[in-house]
Amino acid sequence: MQVPVTILTGYLGAGKTTLLNYILTEKHGHRIAVIENEFGDINIDAELVLSKDEEIFELTNGCVCCVATARADLLRILEKLLARRDKYDHILVETSGAADPGPVAQTFFIDPVAQQVQLDAIVTMVDAKHAAAHLDHHAVDQIVIADRIIMNKVDLVAEGELGSLEAQVRKLNATAPILRSSHAKVDLENILGIGAFSAQRGELAMDVQQHSHDPDLESESFVLPPLQQDTFQSWIKQLLAEKGDDIYRLKGIVAFANEPRRHVLQAVHRMTDLKPADAWGAEKPQTRLVFIGRALDRAALESGLRDCLPEDAQPRDRSR
Repeated sequence: MQVPVTILTGYLGAGKTTLLNYILTEKHGHRIAVIENEFGDINIDAELVLSKDEEIFELTNGCVCCVATARADLLRILEKLLARRDKYDHILVETSGAADPGPVAQTFFIDPVAQQVQLDAIVTMVDAKHAAAHLDHHAVDQIVIADRIIMNKVDLVAEGELGSLEAQVRKLNATAPILRSSHAKVDLENILGIGAFSAQRGELAMDVQQHSHDPDLESESFVLPPLQQDTFQSWIKQLLAEKGDDIYRLKGIVAFANEPRRHVLQAVHRMTDLKPADAWGAEKPQTRLVFIGRALDRAALESGLRDCLPEDAQPRDRSR
């Protein structure tokens, strides 16, 4: 059985260490191993963690999102943890405040060691008091890719200001639930073991809410009948090869023609993961996809997806 992994990210000062302390001191039934990544030669954050019941692993030689040796260290630590699976049932990777979590998530798609664990969710913390000044560069990357967004320090912000900030965040990420918190206290059932990268109980965390889009960052969702598997996989591969820089996240439940099981699709930029899940059973097979990124061409995406339909399901040309 794969060990679930939660990636905890958020801009500098958002409250990641406070949340980590809260997680490690609450009674939630999980045995958690923590991997910390601090940008710099000295990891001060590990000294700020109050609970030492769980083992804290440190990555101090650089930012795991952009330094190859740091990613190698991440894999080395994962391998060490997997050799002691009886002691942990959940792994939490805390990125540095300057990190883009995308490459961290990609690690779990492509490496044989990492494939022994299951990426559970990307949780992003947002500083409600200071976020408006940080909504650029990696702060945007962290929000766009999130499965859960924790709006922290809400006790320091007026309701009107908070509503405006949440609207800005919603423009960057149309799918992730936004949780409000003070002192990083949240219902841990909403961030641990949520299965955002799996099809637990036949569902995927991909609900789309009505919203207005930022001109550059947006999401597009599609619902389709079963697709031809070979055609779809070839199309996705080509699409991400050409547009992977603009597609931050792609997730969905895919139905394939003449295939009794649903498939779970996850992609971060050009890295993809397509796995069979449980059987459709009595449920009508249906493909549901969400694209999150920049400058998404809905018409082109829809055309490409419809080309993946079996011939008998292709829309007829009504111009004839």
